[in-house]
Amino acid sequence: MTDNPATVMKELHEDHSAALWAFCLHLTANDRSRAEDVAQETLLRAWRNSAVLTESRGSVRSWLFTVARNIVIDEWRTRRAQREFATAEPPDVAPVGDQSDELLLSWVVADALTTLSADHRAVLVECYYRGRSVAEAARRLDVPEGTVKSRTHYALRALRLALEERGVVS
Repeated sequence: MTDNPATVMKELHEDHSAALWAFCLHLTANDRSRAEDVAQETLLRAWRNSAVLTESRGSVRSWLFTVARNIVIDEWRTRRAQREFATAEPPDVAPVGDQSDELLLSWVVADALTTLSADHRAVLVECYYRGRSVAEAARRLDVPEGTVKSRTHYALRALRLALEERGVVS
């Protein structure tokens, strides 16, 4: 490579841009927009560190790939740090966010409940959803308390299996 920065960058682009682009696509899980940003930032850093560019072809490509990888890692760390908050003192108010996960989970559990027998489903509804004690559930279902306890035990096992089949519980 020559000492002229414009010529150096042109040669760098000709020699390494296709490989750098493919590597950036791989790093960003084929997100073309992010890959373009990473490739541009990598070439900008190469421009700023032109001394590295005068080295051999293999070393330059390795340097470019390392810079691109570090850019992606830095972006990931920044996004993760922005989502985190200190747990020493919990927030006064629960963060308001997307409730779609909870809604989806409730639908999956409701669907799994439909696979249980009517007796098992009735016991779980009384004890867990309506918050009734074993004695209250026994009175409402007109069965002995021991029956409520055993049905609850077997109903929870059956519910767990149904949820495992749906990929919710492992």
